[in-house]
Amino acid sequence: MNTIGVLITLSAETDLEKEFAKVKDLGLGSCQVCIWDTSLFTDENAAAIKACMEKYGITVSTLWAGWTGPCEWNFTGGPVTIGLVPAAYRAHRIQELDLASQFTAKIGVKQMATHVGFLPVSPADPDFIATVAALRWLAVRMQGRGQCFLFETGQETPVTVLRAIQQIGTDNLGINFDTANLNLYGMGIPVDALDVFGKYVKDTHIKDGLFPTNGMELGCEVQVGEGLANLPVVWKKLKELGYEGPLTIEREIAGDAQIRDILATKAFLEKLIAE
Repeated sequence: MNTIGVLITLSAETDLEKEFAKVKDLGLGSCQVCIWDTSLFTDENAAAIKACMEKYGITVSTLWAGWTGPCEWNFTGGPVTIGLVPAAYRAHRIQELDLASQFTAKIGVKQMATHVGFLPVSPADPDFIATVAALRWLAVRMQGRGQCFLFETGQETPVTVLRAIQQIGTDNLGINFDTANLNLYGMGIPVDALDVFGKYVKDTHIKDGLFPTNGMELGCEVQVGEGLANLPVVWKKLKELGYEGPLTIEREIAGDAQIRDILATKAFLEKLIAE
């Protein structure tokens, strides 16, 4: 059964009790926990998350893991800074993702997701080959922990993601399907992407967005229903594929406006599910 959830971020300043209470107060049943600060992968934080899960009855569906080093969310610096594709950062970031996987095990969660980066389209590209090799090493280690590694969509074409999954070759790979990122990065149309990799979708980021209007900057994220994600059609396709995982709302703004939009998206999703 599909639960409606939300993405929350754990930083050094985060009050976990407050965040989990907010998820509960919003009437949501699950969440993803996003951690960029790798120093927070501690036993103390793992125990705190588990305690909050139990206290508030909230399931953590996926641990979204970040990594250290530079990161530019655009088409200029992005390809040379994001994820595992840049060779300069690959070795230490794959170790950080392994540490995140160990933390994921401590909180009893079976899925971990991240942005792999701007994977080259060509399977002969040295950066594609090396990134696949690094991910295969991580996937095997996660397999031993009973975990699944999820590609966050966006920076790669759908076929490139599929190719990477096939070439890694383990059976514990999946996709965290962001319903806006394919638009934001100009990499495709969300519902069409499901024809390519739909069977691998294990979790989602429910959001909306527009295509880029220049060659240097990403498209704009907008409130659900105001962009090009076409969520009613996406939901229909997910149902046809037999998807029963979470519908995890992500709204990349802050404050009262974020809460307002999350609640509006929750109502939107509830209506889709009821239909």
